[in-house]
Amino acid sequence: MMLDLVHDTQQAYRKLLNCMSRPGVIESIEIQSEKIDFDITFYKGTLVNMFVLLDGEVSFNIISENNEEITDFINQLTYAKATTLEEADFIFVLNDAEENSLGDVFNRAKLGTLIDPHKSATIIVEVEKLSYEKRYLLRGPGIKTLCYADIVTRGSFVEERENKNFEYPLGVDVVFIDRDAQIMCLPRTTEIS
Repeated sequence: MMLDLVHDTQQAYRKLLNCMSRPGVIESIEIQSEKIDFDITFYKGTLVNMFVLLDGEVSFNIISENNEEITDFINQLTYAKATTLEEADFIFVLNDAEENSLGDVFNRAKLGTLIDPHKSATIIVEVEKLSYEKRYLLRGPGIKTLCYADIVTRGSFVEERENKNFEYPLGVDVVFIDRDAQIMCLPRTTEIS
């Protein structure tokens, strides 16, 4: 069965929105990702998120060993404009990216301005595993008291994210997606320790 670009992306969008408004909540888009019938080198759940987030009005950047061929592929599917890391609206850090690239992405991603903080980047990161284990403590808007999360990445991100999100409302939002097509979001307002 093929991915329905209206209904399946709408369901995935609702789950992404729920995760963004409730940081630390893990949602599954496995049903939608199983409908992807392309032979790709990155997570199928990431492609579902690309269908949700990208169109001809936004720009993106791919961080991967195969970034040129993946960029061409995504451009053909979504009509989104490929651009530099510093100018991209959406930055996708794929599972085959170099280990230290995640910190570099946080350092170089666009921040927006005090007048237009919404013009900052959203970083989508493919990770090994997402769970509610007690590795990180999350606090902030959308979290009742506190929330625990374990985000198994190939590189560090906590300190770099904290430095980038130092001056609210400036900052970047992050979406994590794992091998099992589970997603978790950390908006710029969420504190992680």
